[in-house]
Amino acid sequence: MIVDHGHVVGNASRAAIISNRRITGLSAAVIAELVTEVGPLWRERHQAKLASRPRKRAVGAGAKHQLVFVDRLLATLVHLRHAATHDVPASWFGVDRSTITRAIGEVRPLLAERGCTISTGVRLRALAEVIDHIGASRKSGIIDGTEIRVRRPAAGRKDRDKFISGKSKQNAVKTMVVTDGDGRMLFCSPTQHGSCAGITHARQLGLVRLLGGGPAAEILADAGYQGLGAQTGGRVVTPPHRKFKKNAPDWYEEMHERQRKAHSSRRIRVEQGIAHLKNWRALARHLGRREHISDTVQAIAGLLSHQQTADLASARPM
Repeated sequence: MIVDHGHVVGNASRAAIISNRRITGLSAAVIAELVTEVGPLWRERHQAKLASRPRKRAVGAGAKHQLVFVDRLLATLVHLRHAATHDVPASWFGVDRSTITRAIGEVRPLLAERGCTISTGVRLRALAEVIDHIGASRKSGIIDGTEIRVRRPAAGRKDRDKFISGKSKQNAVKTMVVTDGDGRMLFCSPTQHGSCAGITHARQLGLVRLLGGGPAAEILADAGYQGLGAQTGGRVVTPPHRKFKKNAPDWYEEMHERQRKAHSSRRIRVEQGIAHLKNWRALARHLGRREHISDTVQAIAGLLSHQQTADLASARPM
């Protein structure tokens, strides 16, 4: 592996993957930053894992890795971006499928722990940090929930019905997404069962407590979060209630529709942010093990925010 001026140079498969942003969803410069940042963490954990178990040979003896770290990272990115089976990167890099499975299992948690990038060297990893950032920036944040389809749990599992979404009538998990007013990704929560309501999930994450005791921050939300406004002193803003259920005056209908559309036009950015998130096919429908879905969601959110930050920096005039 050679890192030269932000570009990683290697074998033909590696070079082809890095040179085409459509394959990983990331630019070559961002991939180089990931190699520099995550590579040492992976090596540190790998060495700690080797040293933690009883050994008959010294650490470093025996068979060597068939994949260097950059190839492990690229295999993980391809899997997340396109939901490719592990056989695909295995054939590209000329290794066994189990090698790719092990590589993805090691790299994905490291990507999930990075958090969302808002500027060079500044990351948001917890919801409390997100609320503080929104309050300090004096701009609005937007929250919404999104569902990710998962495989149906095995028959006889006691919590099988918890995965059935009342909205889509499918087996799914939910995550709460937070973006800024421009649709930039700020946070994706760990997933919850599909039967959990969005407002319940927000309360479980501590949103009411954080807004009640934190900085003044405006959070836009849809009608599914009505009730949080009263609990947070008006800091969660939802669409206006209808005061007339029937026989409403024409002037009221016009005013209500105008207010509803104004709120919707401000909140639409979070839908665009979720659409960018779902462009990573691993979140269109998750076919892997359900215990990995939280790491998958948070890893993709971190990668997306990193690329968004890099694109904004490159677009600024020099």
